Amino acid sequence: MSQEYDIAETLDVKGASCPMPVVKTKSAADDLAEGEVLEVLATDSGSMSDIEGWAKGTDGVELLDQVEDGDLYKHYVQKTA
Repeated sequence: MSQEYDIAETLDVKGASCPMPVVKTKSAADDLAEGEVLEVLATDSGSMSDIEGWAKGTDGVELLDQVEDGDLYKHYVQKTA
């Protein structure tokens, strides 16, 4: 069970494949205020490593958690700057 986050926005990228989950996550994260959390819902298993890699290489965002729920992958990204 994942930790509960105060979700500012939910981004639904179900059905999208690489690189679209990361592209859309970056765009949505750019629109967040500092401290806000974006929940990303994806069905592409590659999004687990793709979003993790993007967050590690991107200043101003932190990947808080990733949850695999059957065929659904949930990512929680916080804007830090």
